Amino acid sequence: MNLVGNWSYPTAMKFGAGRIKELAEACATAGIKKPLLVTDKGLADLPITAATLDILEAAGLGRGLFSDVDPNPNELNLAAGVEAYNAGGHDGVIAFGGGSGLDLGKMVAFMAGQTRPIWDFEDVGDWWTRADADAIAPIIAVPTTAGTGSEVGRASVITNSETHVKKIIFHPKVLPTIVICDPELTVGMPKFITAGTGLDAFAHCVEAYSSPFYHPMSQGIALEGMRLVKEYLPRAYENGSDLEARAHMMSAAAMGATAFQKGLGAIHAMSHPIGAVFNTHHGTTNAVCMPAVLEFNAPEIAARFDQAAAYLGIEGGFEGFRTYVQELNDSLGIPRKLSELGVTTAAIPELVKGALIDPSCGGNPIELTKENLTGLFNAAL
Repeated sequence: MNLVGNWSYPTAMKFGAGRIKELAEACATAGIKKPLLVTDKGLADLPITAATLDILEAAGLGRGLFSDVDPNPNELNLAAGVEAYNAGGHDGVIAFGGGSGLDLGKMVAFMAGQTRPIWDFEDVGDWWTRADADAIAPIIAVPTTAGTGSEVGRASVITNSETHVKKIIFHPKVLPTIVICDPELTVGMPKFITAGTGLDAFAHCVEAYSSPFYHPMSQGIALEGMRLVKEYLPRAYENGSDLEARAHMMSAAAMGATAFQKGLGAIHAMSHPIGAVFNTHHGTTNAVCMPAVLEFNAPEIAARFDQAAAYLGIEGGFEGFRTYVQELNDSLGIPRKLSELGVTTAAIPELVKGALIDPSCGGNPIELTKENLTGLFNAAL
């Protein structure tokens, strides 16, 4: 199968091995003449980043780089990024990396021309209309993992460094102008990152499929996204150089983020405060929470997962699906309990408080309360 494509949904996407070579052309299309490449600390010194900067330099676009990005990026990282962007006279951002690099890169492009603080643009009601839309710089997204799907998202997750609360910052123009999905960039991912990011994509699909809201397009995308993860994540985990598996996982990641326009739920409502307080890997945290949340939501989602299980080739309907999820986690080295990620019983009241105010809360098929969230955290602990 020839895994190469040019897609216009959900934005302009150049998909296929080796397509990072088209980065300079993408900059020209987006009207960027002096890009700032934003990535995380771990990627800054890797060969794929140097090679990408070489492509930019060869095209006369400079080697602008900002990499002071934490695994859970915060407003301090953002302020430093905006300063670097403005001081360097840049006119666009290449958001490069996993979720942290992509999320912060998008926010640098968003905030570089704004006068209000970042928290004024939280995904609450119509707060996004407070932004000066004309001041948002063009964004090109280049994912180097296959999980978050932030490359096709209209929002970023930024942690408040003082309150340790993750906030979702939204604006329609934060959706990147062009996305380059090159599976060759993901070949070097270590196994634990392959597992955690892949299960992040899976969690996005599972929660979108579980959400009670009406969005048939997202429902279909979520179902096929689950199938791709089931078929190809074990292959990518076992052999990181399997380009076919890596390509399908990149598709699954973009599909998960597109699907969750339908809503997320308790998995993310739990993992966001956990990540903010304990600095855990987001996708891995989602994976640990997933079995407990599936059991909790069973009264509302069992019938639809009976259908999903049949499509996915899993016997036993919803119960078979739930068993499959735990077996998949185990096969990928995912801990069974949050305590193995460092989460403590003493933190549960704070985590419950954070979960209740998380925007993902409203998409859960069973209404989340202080009482049942406390039970969920204890069940997962």
